[in-house]
Amino acid sequence: MEFKHVPVMLFEVLDGLDIKENGIYVDCTVGGGGHSLEIAKRLKDGHLYAFDRDEDAIKKSTQTLEKYKDKVTLTKSNYKDAPQVLKEMGVDRIDGFLIDLGVSSYQIDEGERGFSFVHDGPLDMRMDRSEDVLTAKDIVNTFSYEELVKIFQTYGEEEFSRNIAKNIVSEREKKEIETTVALREIIENSMPKKVVYSRGGASKKVFQALRIYVNEELDGLDKVLEELVSLLGKGGRGCVLTFHSLEDRIVKNVFKLDSTDCICPPRTPICICGHKASVRLVDRKPIVASEEEQKINSRSTCAKLRVVEKL
Repeated sequence: MEFKHVPVMLFEVLDGLDIKENGIYVDCTVGGGGHSLEIAKRLKDGHLYAFDRDEDAIKKSTQTLEKYKDKVTLTKSNYKDAPQVLKEMGVDRIDGFLIDLGVSSYQIDEGERGFSFVHDGPLDMRMDRSEDVLTAKDIVNTFSYEELVKIFQTYGEEEFSRNIAKNIVSEREKKEIETTVALREIIENSMPKKVVYSRGGASKKVFQALRIYVNEELDGLDKVLEELVSLLGKGGRGCVLTFHSLEDRIVKNVFKLDSTDCICPPRTPICICGHKASVRLVDRKPIVASEEEQKINSRSTCAKLRVVEKL
């Protein structure tokens, strides 16, 4: 299948980065290269470092960015390792970074990847298929009822977690759950029919929860944000695109802390913490996609963009 990916809030991201033609920029999750391409176009003597843990994404973005290969360094790596890799490359100061925490259209549409409850395929869900880690199939077929409930509640905020987990445990005793469609049917049979028909993707929350757990998407997000902010030079910008409340909450809290001077308890008469703001919030509230974009790109409907500037 052709790797297709429409970059979410492209122009808002470019405005947020406020790109300088001689700047050093980092795209931590390059995907198909849509955001990176527009960043590279705006560079003259600058350079872009782009990362992705997905081999297919690296192959596609290499093609997308071929014309600007002298200005771009592509690396197959988890975005959480980007600060360390940059330092190993001798990069100790950057002018901007972008983290797009969404799943690409290709990953969703390619049934073999196991991310989609629409397209049938093996229950995989690994972003990096070369990693020898638990797949969604392993989790669904071996984790206890209590563990499944915790995953669905914590990472999916699924209100029917207990019933879904109970039915998964019951069904796997009869036959191993191997495919996305098989799991979808169990999930939908665990909910009232009116919920299934009204939700518009009744399995979405459980699939999201499994994907997050398999790829450890939330683990260390706060740490890497702090590391990237520390690499920003004065006036440098950091942009993060989130697609669900769990990751957005982490980003919001990190940026709120980094943009606050004193963090002493409210009743402390004088500041004793010595904490100083390292960034300012470019926008007090998260930026959302325009109505026009939401109409043509459904992935943008739940997206939020947060931007900070280094002081």
